[in-house]
Amino acid sequence: MKLSKFIYDLPSELYAQHPQLNRDESRLMVLNRAKQTIEHKQFKDLINYFDESDVMIFNNTKVFPARLFGNKEKTGARIEVFLLRELNKETKLWDVLVDPARKIRIGNKLFFGEDESLVAEVIDNTTSRGRTLRFLFDGSYDEFRVKLGELGETPLPKYIDRLVEPEDKERFQTVYAKHEGAVFPPTAGMHFSKHLLKRLEIKGVDLAKVTLHVGLGSFNSVDVEDLRKHKLDSEKIFISDKTSILVNNAINSKRRVCAVGTTVMRSIESSVTTDRKLKSFEGWTNKFIFPPYDFSIANCMISNFHPPKSTLMMSVAAFAGLEFLQKAYKIAIKEEYKFLAYGDAMLVI
Repeated sequence: MKLSKFIYDLPSELYAQHPQLNRDESRLMVLNRAKQTIEHKQFKDLINYFDESDVMIFNNTKVFPARLFGNKEKTGARIEVFLLRELNKETKLWDVLVDPARKIRIGNKLFFGEDESLVAEVIDNTTSRGRTLRFLFDGSYDEFRVKLGELGETPLPKYIDRLVEPEDKERFQTVYAKHEGAVFPPTAGMHFSKHLLKRLEIKGVDLAKVTLHVGLGSFNSVDVEDLRKHKLDSEKIFISDKTSILVNNAINSKRRVCAVGTTVMRSIESSVTTDRKLKSFEGWTNKFIFPPYDFSIANCMISNFHPPKSTLMMSVAAFAGLEFLQKAYKIAIKEEYKFLAYGDAMLVI
């Protein structure tokens, strides 16, 4: 499969800059793979496609305020620090991205907050933009995390061309987010309101949870034409016994099993038994799904509309069929659906 298959022209005015007023009132495009039909709905109409004992699988990771702004010692230069991954709790080591990267060297200190109560020292250069920082903080680990929360901003992507607003703290997150550790939300799940989840439960749909802490690896550019040569960063996942039992019962009963987003799809496809069932798991995955791919667990999925050449689009194409997805994206652009994190949604059945 070639990278060039995933190139299309996405007008910048279709980049969603704000969330919908109500989560479940975004637009929903429904793709029926068997009939090759496309319908246009509202997201809350999703409930009409599910029945009792069907299963929806959600990623309950929680985004933390991962973007900090500090000042470099001596020069006072303003430096953006994007927290990627905590390496060690005791020593407060983190992998981060810094911008502008050219100004930061090993040994430099960065000061955060008006009172400069949080200090970080650069101890390693891991990539051209990446660094490893050791935070210097007088206080307990819990107090340190509170301080990060106070100083950090909601990590909106750069294509959202505005300042962070108060509503972003809540809306750049799913309503069922629980386990903190992601720098980006599982965007397909952001369309679910508490009311819609309750309606699904009343209808008898089983709601299962997995955890995958979304890093920036899924959003790194693909620079090779042959997709087999692209490598994803590893991300931590957790699949409980309860979830695997719910999902496997639905598979055995030939019910609908729906992966809510590409992160869920990568999680469940990373832990499959020899008889194509889901098994509980805690560990790391760098699963990269692109066409052609034989799926084992889910028989439907929910997704947002993703940018050209993205691994996210490739994952959906593997499930929907590349030509069918290309057709759907052309229609979405013509009908002015909104794309990317705060954009509209797609249900593939």
